[in-house]
Amino acid sequence: MTETTRTEEFRVNGEALLAKIKEIIHEGNVRRIIIKDEKGATYIEIPMTVGVIGTLLLPVWAAVGALAALAANFNIVVEKTVE
Repeated sequence: MTETTRTEEFRVNGEALLAKIKEIIHEGNVRRIIIKDEKGATYIEIPMTVGVIGTLLLPVWAAVGALAALAANFNIVVEKTVE
C-alpha cells in the first residue's frame, strides 16, 4: 500500500480555534497541523505522531489557547494521511 498526503485548509475565528483543532485530531489520520494568520504567517506547526496523545498535548492546547487571544482569524492547514 502506498500512503499519500492530502492537505485541507479551514478558516476559523480565534474563539473557535481550539475546538476546531480538537475536532480535527479526533477525525484521525492527521500528520501535521499548521496554524497561520490571515496574512499567511505561520504561528505554530504541530506534528502529530502516533505517540502524541493525551497529556502530551496539554502544552499544545495552552499554546493554541494563547494564540486564539492574539488574533481574530486563523487558517488551519491539515496534512492527512490517505491510503
